[in-house]
Amino acid sequence: MINISVLGSTGSIGTQTLSVVDEFKDSINVVGLAAGANISLLGKQIKKYHPKAVSVKSQKDARFLKTHWGEDGNCAVATLPQVQKVIIATPGLFGIKPTLAAIKAKKTIALATKEVLVAAGDLVMSEAKKHKVDIVPVDSEHSAIFQCLFGRKAEEVKRIILTASGGPFRGMKPKQLKNLTVGQALKHPNWKMGNKITIDSATLMNKGFEIIEAMWLFGIPLSKITVVVHPQSVIHSAVEFIDGSIIAQVAPSDMRLPIQYALFYPGRRRANNFKKFSFSDYQTLTFEEPDSKTFRCLDLARKAILKGKTFPAVLTAANDIAVEAFLSEKLPFNRIPDVIESVLQTHKGVKYSSLAEILAVDTWARNLAGEFVVKFGRRL
Repeated sequence: MINISVLGSTGSIGTQTLSVVDEFKDSINVVGLAAGANISLLGKQIKKYHPKAVSVKSQKDARFLKTHWGEDGNCAVATLPQVQKVIIATPGLFGIKPTLAAIKAKKTIALATKEVLVAAGDLVMSEAKKHKVDIVPVDSEHSAIFQCLFGRKAEEVKRIILTASGGPFRGMKPKQLKNLTVGQALKHPNWKMGNKITIDSATLMNKGFEIIEAMWLFGIPLSKITVVVHPQSVIHSAVEFIDGSIIAQVAPSDMRLPIQYALFYPGRRRANNFKKFSFSDYQTLTFEEPDSKTFRCLDLARKAILKGKTFPAVLTAANDIAVEAFLSEKLPFNRIPDVIESVLQTHKGVKYSSLAEILAVDTWARNLAGEFVVKFGRRL
């Protein structure tokens, strides 16, 4: 049996992880669950999977359920002695501390939370190397790259090709982004995801985060990472090697596939009952360059990683506030990159060696981003 803890069990990735568990009941056992405020769903999960330990976000809910709570609670769930793999799917920086705790406890990490590596990549990867712990990506794009690179060395790689759907506004020009509604932005053409990540997909910030993640996960420099818009979302990413060969991973748009791969890695692949890919369903596959002039978040992410230090952490914090403001209709869609760029331009950059330093910069960036939201929000 593979014993796992799922952090973020009531979210999109968490619920799909448990769906994979249901497919392989004889092979995967849920030992720990951690969730936020969706206590109703968490209660159903507890009843179904009978975990040894549970954590929730608030102390009030913890008292009601008689469970752990907060970051310390998540760390407790992530470091249970019986656990071999920890699925990190908690949103934002809340996933960093339990990731570090799980690494120190020598648990294999199945990573879905982008901010863990975007904001704290140097710290997290250093700890993983020190404790000889595998970090297996759960994102469909990074899982694809991980599979394409299996058994191959970094020096054989000419470039990594990250594919992007282009989001719901692909093909639009800057003027067309001005009056877009929240409802329009949440209608992703291919994937069903949480609100935050769906907006990140619409702005292409999600792809910017993935560039940064790829650098840390695979030890590949920014200059060797490209983005190609592929609206059909069946080629999940590819790797071009120095001999000119390109190896791509192709599958239906189903997050359960990369989740399953991460849960069983490095073991053999298992048959499942998920929908299979059919070439006859896709008689035409198209590819195009991303429009970074219209969707400026992609270049903002590149600039942040080039500057290094705490700039990527500031990027995630400012983006969080800008997206939250858009979702609450306090900021126009086209002003999201303006808020982020303004915060990045104000930041001086600090070399960090601890989580505390990252959290301090995060707080500063969030406060400043809030001020810029007010400034740019007046132009609604």
